[in-house]
Amino acid sequence: MSAIDGLAQDSSSFSLRRFSLVPMAIVFVVLVCLSILVVQLGMIWRARNVELDQAGQASSNLAHAVAQHAYDTIKEADTLLVGLVERIEIDGVSEIELNRIHTLLVTRVTELPQLHGIFVYDKNGNWLVNSQKVLLKNLNNSDREYFEHHRTHSDRGPYIGPPVRSKSTGEWIITVSRRINLPDGNFGGVALATINMRYFRSFYDLFSIGDRGAIFIANERGILLLRRPFDASKLGRDISKLPLFHDYLPKSDSGTAVIKSGQDGVVRINSYRRIEEYPLVVSAALSQDEILENWFTDACIQVSAGGVLVLLIGFLGYRMVMQIDLRSKIAGKLEEKSNELEISHDILAHLVMQDGLTGLANRRYFDEALIEEFNRAQRGESTLGLLMIDVDFFKQYNDIYGHVAGDECLKKIAHTLTMAMRRAGDVAARYGGEEFVVLLPGTDLAGVIAVAESIRLAVEALGIPHSGNPLDVVTVSIGVEAFSPIHLQNEAVELVESADKALYKAKESGRNKVCHLEQSETVFILVN
Repeated sequence: MSAIDGLAQDSSSFSLRRFSLVPMAIVFVVLVCLSILVVQLGMIWRARNVELDQAGQASSNLAHAVAQHAYDTIKEADTLLVGLVERIEIDGVSEIELNRIHTLLVTRVTELPQLHGIFVYDKNGNWLVNSQKVLLKNLNNSDREYFEHHRTHSDRGPYIGPPVRSKSTGEWIITVSRRINLPDGNFGGVALATINMRYFRSFYDLFSIGDRGAIFIANERGILLLRRPFDASKLGRDISKLPLFHDYLPKSDSGTAVIKSGQDGVVRINSYRRIEEYPLVVSAALSQDEILENWFTDACIQVSAGGVLVLLIGFLGYRMVMQIDLRSKIAGKLEEKSNELEISHDILAHLVMQDGLTGLANRRYFDEALIEEFNRAQRGESTLGLLMIDVDFFKQYNDIYGHVAGDECLKKIAHTLTMAMRRAGDVAARYGGEEFVVLLPGTDLAGVIAVAESIRLAVEALGIPHSGNPLDVVTVSIGVEAFSPIHLQNEAVELVESADKALYKAKESGRNKVCHLEQSETVFILVN
């Protein structure tokens, strides 16, 4: 690195020395305000997540309760049907048996409040017996969906059909039915239990789900059986394409998800559960907006209070920054004057260490660098190499081409030396007149000779015309030396003296050569 480069870095560092407290104060105030806002927003957001988590737990518990209630309700009705089917298949449907069954059914419906009625139909859909106190005759239910299902399906499991209006009372009911087989295994009729929808509705009305909450039961095919809020027009609707059935149930039999309702567009926290043993799905959902209403009110209050606090801190911080800025400007002017003097001093110091013609380090800089690197080599037990370079026939060059051309020649050679420096610790300096030196820390003799030979070839390759040189171009002679200084045995001047003697040897042996004092013969490449 040249002295000018070092000076440029040092001078630029002066612009960094002046440190104002104003930016620091501004950053501090801003960070304090931002920290308050971030902490407050973090707490608000955390409160929101807590509200949603608690709502998710509440909806999950609600779905579990609804599922258990539906299971218990249907299980009681289905258990009754299992016994009824078995009795009919074994004992038959004689007049006496039907009368006994009628008495039993009336009693069971009285005992189970969820039951709307129990009915038995023959293979043609005609009413055989039911739970009504006065038996109705000449009615037929072969057009009902559940009857057609059992007639065309041989499985003996329970079937839960879509909601229908009772033919006997006109009320909305949910049907649970089982197939009755004849002794030969063919279809023999249907045993049906109807559950009054009011029983489910009265149970669901016990839960606090807000104005926009929802509870529903659907069969596994996605047919809506019952929903709160109740809307008769939506009973029996196919909801199998909605996200709950399409996206969530195929992955898990139970869970909680935030879903936008396909029926009314309300975003709800929806907990769903498939009922074991029966092809039913229940869902309990709470409106996300209703859940977050109180949170939103609290958040607005907190944000308002936090905003006032931030504005107050910001105002006080602004006044503090203005005071700091005023003092900083006064101190800055004083520091600026001091820096100008310091920069001027450093510039002069660098100029003293730099050769004005070539831009290389001067003799003074080299002497200081030599002592420093020599001591470092002693401590680290490493080698130190030196090149002494002299321009061949330079006096004749000045006599032939003039001193201006001589100066340009030295500049070109100095640039060649600069390009040959591969490491930050290498030093190239003008030693005096047409002599140059190159200091190579940590380089052994072979390395020093290699660098010297590359410089010699590079100078020759410049092709600077010189009619006073036998080769007709400017060349240099180089003396080299390298050794590991030993404490209390070697001095820095020995390195210079050895390299200088080697230079003399190179000039005596014909110039344009690289020589080492202890070589048996000189190392050189001569270009004709």
